[in-house]
Amino acid sequence: MVLRLIFRYLANNEQLVQKLSESYLVRRAAQLTISLFYKSKNFAETYKVDELSPKRFKSFVESFKTNIKQEIDGAKEQLKKRK
Repeated sequence: MVLRLIFRYLANNEQLVQKLSESYLVRRAAQLTISLFYKSKNFAETYKVDELSPKRFKSFVESFKTNIKQEIDGAKEQLKKRK
């Protein structure tokens, strides 16, 4: 309840919102969000993800997760070898 009041006050504080919107961190986060949106949209159009059945989409996501985990593990191993 108290946090809600604090967040409402901060969100309605025009000067604070203006300063945050001009900060590098918030602008960069917005740029990355938009970039990710367009990349994922392009990816979906290229591989026709929207036409997949739910079962096939689920297997696609699972294989994607597996590949990401393997790449992260490989990067960790490379970092360990460098040390």
